[in-house]
Amino acid sequence: MPEILLHYIWEHCLWAGFDQQTTDGRRVEILSVGEHNRDAGPDYSHARIRIDGQEWVGNIEIHVCSSDWLRHKHHLDKAYDTVILHVVRTADKPIYNSRDELIPQCELQYPSNKDYLTELFQAAQQMDSALARIGCAEQLLREPALLTEGWKKTLLRKRFECKRASIERLLTITKGSWEHALYISLARNFGFHTNSVPFEELAINTPLAYLQKHRNNLFQLTALLMGQAGLIADDEAMAKEYDFLRTKFGLTPLDASVWKNARLRPQNSPELRIHQFAQLLYQSEALLSKILDTDDLKSLVALFDVEHMGKSSIDILLINTVLPYKYAYSLRRNDTAQAEHAMALMERIAPENNTIIRQWRILGQQVTSAADTQALLHLYQNYCQHHECINCEVGYKIFEHNPTLFD
Repeated sequence: MPEILLHYIWEHCLWAGFDQQTTDGRRVEILSVGEHNRDAGPDYSHARIRIDGQEWVGNIEIHVCSSDWLRHKHHLDKAYDTVILHVVRTADKPIYNSRDELIPQCELQYPSNKDYLTELFQAAQQMDSALARIGCAEQLLREPALLTEGWKKTLLRKRFECKRASIERLLTITKGSWEHALYISLARNFGFHTNSVPFEELAINTPLAYLQKHRNNLFQLTALLMGQAGLIADDEAMAKEYDFLRTKFGLTPLDASVWKNARLRPQNSPELRIHQFAQLLYQSEALLSKILDTDDLKSLVALFDVEHMGKSSIDILLINTVLPYKYAYSLRRNDTAQAEHAMALMERIAPENNTIIRQWRILGQQVTSAADTQALLHLYQNYCQHHECINCEVGYKIFEHNPTLFD
């Protein structure tokens, strides 16, 4: 069996209905298969599972045999220390991470009919995996108007509410500090998906209060962030400055192995993004107040005008951090008009361009702004991926006319 077929079985939940357990007999519940990682590192990130009732969030690695773990030298790679479950066809030996910790393994159970699996796999190869997950793709190709503007507006609001909930959870961690929460959120989004998790860890491990003590010195800000990221290499002056600041604040740096560089363009390298983040902190005193007090989109864009930061990157920061914070803060103050204005600004930002959005375009959907892309991303991630068709306006319409499609 090729490993890619195991990936397909895992990602498309063909294991559903089968009891899963670890090789030592503990029950495994798969809550979320995670996001397929096409860069260096474990196969799936942000997965959620339960092992004997205890919930784990982390990465999944998939191999045909357990011994492939050793053959690929993952036991020597710290990037694989975050693996919470090793999914295999055959567990031929126990495996350990670089800290010599035993990793739980699961011999995945799924339909045993090879012809059936081969047919499914070949069908999936004929279309993008994202398109394959949109259960109503065939119907939408024939009738794109099934997905109405009204439903998209509802989805956009749901998207904002989800981000608002994330902000509220972060405010709990930061003890109600909106400024500190914004700092962590901005850091995460400076990772631009590929390095979002290590960037967030960098912000959590480098308190904003320490950076503010040196906010008037760009060199010190950069040294502190680069050092905390574990990415100071041959710059002796910066390394010396970081050693001073690390001792001063009693800090511990991240391991450099948590950062991903494979397949990244130079403008997306973690080193460049950290330099840009330092520059933003340096030139933007009272950034939170400026964001909250600025209603004009052009002025908001200007706040993030740092060296080598392209318009599309700024748009991503506005979409994922700035506008959700304006929305959440406005609702905290019961200012619904400002909250609505924050959502309305999405309509003036260029649409995102990624694999999922391209699939919606194939299905005939008009995508003219970030309001459209955010709505469609929410639809895909919260309905299509989880087969929640009956709770989707499109799926419900199709079900009304042909209930047997959902049998």
